[in-house]
Amino acid sequence: MADLSLDFQFKSPIGKVWNALTHSETLAQWVMENNFKPIVGYKCQFRNAAIGLIVESEVLIVDEPNTLSYTWVGGPIETIVTWTLRQEGEITHLHLEHAGFEAENQAFHGAKYGWSAMADKLHNVLEGDPA
Repeated sequence: MADLSLDFQFKSPIGKVWNALTHSETLAQWVMENNFKPIVGYKCQFRNAAIGLIVESEVLIVDEPNTLSYTWVGGPIETIVTWTLRQEGEITHLHLEHAGFEAENQAFHGAKYGWSAMADKLHNVLEGDPA
């Protein structure tokens, strides 16, 4: 098994970063279209029509504003995404653990690239730039 671990920093309050992780409309701006709700046990989908991808998810942990975890099942993977937030001064540290890959294979590297690109979009969302 292989787990993906990425760290990001944003010059935004922890509450604003939490909202970007948990509000469906904001998530759609930087991840994918979705019907996400931050309710433990809630089942939802993330959808990317352009590539025909549907990710099935179930919310596992909601500990506002510190931890959010949900399953991420789509294509060849059945994994768990966990976000951990921590604020230091004006900086919010966001840690992503995407666990359960079979190996450091194409799906693993695709997720690493995808989350890194989405974090760039998240930065723009947090800074108010819709690019």
